[in-house]
Amino acid sequence: MAALRAVLGCRGAPLPRPLPSQTRGAAGELLQRLGRWFYDVEAMLAWTEQQRRKRLRNKNASCGYLRDAYGENVAAAVFTLAFGGGVRFEGQEQWMRPEHRWRAEVLHLRHVPVVALDLSGSTLTYDGLDNLVTLTQLQHLDLSGCPHLDDWALARLHVFGDTLQELSVARCPHVTERGLATLHHLRKLRRLDVSGLRVPSPGLVRILLEEVLPECEILGMDLEDSVGTAAGGGNPPT
Repeated sequence: MAALRAVLGCRGAPLPRPLPSQTRGAAGELLQRLGRWFYDVEAMLAWTEQQRRKRLRNKNASCGYLRDAYGENVAAAVFTLAFGGGVRFEGQEQWMRPEHRWRAEVLHLRHVPVVALDLSGSTLTYDGLDNLVTLTQLQHLDLSGCPHLDDWALARLHVFGDTLQELSVARCPHVTERGLATLHHLRKLRRLDVSGLRVPSPGLVRILLEEVLPECEILGMDLEDSVGTAAGGGNPPT
């Protein structure tokens, strides 16, 4: 230290001095502000997530007032169209979409059963199915790409066991083999799309689906997909 002082003194440079107390106080105040900012950001993120969940619940709320006033077919149709989906009533060949003038037509069809619903890519949840499970003649249901659809929601589809002929749950990230196992109740099912689902041994899952739904065409989960999965991921012997 003495040598350093001698060198710096010869060159006319100021000698190092300890940090003033007021500088240490400013640094402490800055740290306090950063801490408060951190907790403010954390609180904002929590509030944002709370609002997102609230909007999701509201969007999936039961349309009981519509069902009481106009029946289950109108309630299911309005709910689906509000999600940006599509509806077909019995006898229709064209899908009814929200971008068309649909409201009056839906009310006029209150006594006509809904036979097809397209809710693909929607934020449908378990609770939102309350608006659909009362339908008595639903034949086609597209739930592909629904980010909130899970195994519990899939289990609710058993109510369509005597009517549903086509179902798609492709690319639903929370649907697993446990949810697929509940589809054995759909005795009339003729076409099932399970493409893009993340399940272990997809080929084996497909075989099980074909056993419990022998008259149904299974799309996705090719048998080759399971090669090596059960054996630890190695290549098959040649």
